Amino acid sequence: QVQLVESGGGLVQPGGSLRLSCAASGSISSIYFMGWDRQAPGKQRELVAQISSGGSTNYVRSVKGRFTISRDGAKNTVFLQMNSLKPDDTAVYYCKVVVPGDIYWGQGTQVTVSS
Repeated sequence: QVQLVESGGGLVQPGGSLRLSCAASGSISSIYFMGWDRQAPGKQRELVAQISSGGSTNYVRSVKGRFTISRDGAKNTVFLQMNSLKPDDTAVYYCKVVVPGDIYWGQGTQVTVSS
């Protein structure tokens, strides 16, 4: 079993920044990917960004150039630096960890972008 603890969400004005963190613990033999999904009210959950164990990254088009995902492999922690935030970024953000044979999600952290 894998446990994920997220932090860093909150309320920010348009154009502002937030940094999300997620620490994974438990029975982790290896991790393929760590990343973040998000779900806005009335919309489907979507991949925001992910990073592989080798450091390769992937972003949804709407956040490219504004969000940066990074990872501390030694601590099984993933970060999402979110800059130039827009109201459309408002959503619950879920940390995601892909391990051999399974996927785990955190409990979610609310990000609200509003003036």
